[in-house]
Amino acid sequence: MATQQLFYRKLAPVNTAQHRDLCVRSGDSYGFAAGVNSVPLTAIEFAAAAADHPIIFAGTETSVFPAVVLGARPGFNPLVNADGRWTGGYIPAFVRRYPFVVGQEKPDAPFTVLIDEAFEGCNRDGRGERLFDSDGNQTQFLKNVVAFLQDYQGRFQRTQAFCARLVEHKLLQPMQIQYKVGEEQRNLSGFLTIDRERLKGLAPDVLADMVAKDELECCYLHLSSLRHFQAAIDRLRTQAD
Repeated sequence: MATQQLFYRKLAPVNTAQHRDLCVRSGDSYGFAAGVNSVPLTAIEFAAAAADHPIIFAGTETSVFPAVVLGARPGFNPLVNADGRWTGGYIPAFVRRYPFVVGQEKPDAPFTVLIDEAFEGCNRDGRGERLFDSDGNQTQFLKNVVAFLQDYQGRFQRTQAFCARLVEHKLLQPMQIQYKVGEEQRNLSGFLTIDRERLKGLAPDVLADMVAKDELECCYLHLSSLRHFQAAIDRLRTQAD
């Protein structure tokens, strides 16, 4: 079953047989995201995320997806403190939907709602929100989760269309950043950014279509967000001192 997993560890389809008495207490801790320095981002989130974080494109020049960079060091998220609190700016929807995610057996199959049973907020002690009521029906909490996931999938698919356009018009280029922490030379690489000059050189009809679909705005939000790399590097230097 295909999912966008990252920090998910023990996924199971949500069902009454296994989860009738399960409660979920979420939003108290983001400790699950402490070991990731970037997560996928949908296009509609660009405006909010660009205010705080760099937005890049991950993948290859033929298959890409946006990601928000949370920290300059691989495997470490400096925005999650020792108490599991999120300390810095916008929280991506990819993080906010945890411990839930959707899975799909094949592209034309219905989506299945999954839950990470290893999430520390999952319990059978009545803490948090129940998924099912005493009659086995979905609670309003679970209905809200399903609605959020459905909306997220729609945004995810629209973002894929945006990325396909970037690939089609060869607007992406490899980028790397070199910087120092103390006397150690470090390098951030393996990601793509939009080529500003190629973007400006697109045919007028293509640009007009991108404007109509809010894609041109996303391009410039992405380019503007790259200034936040310096803040991410500065946080890393502060932690190293």
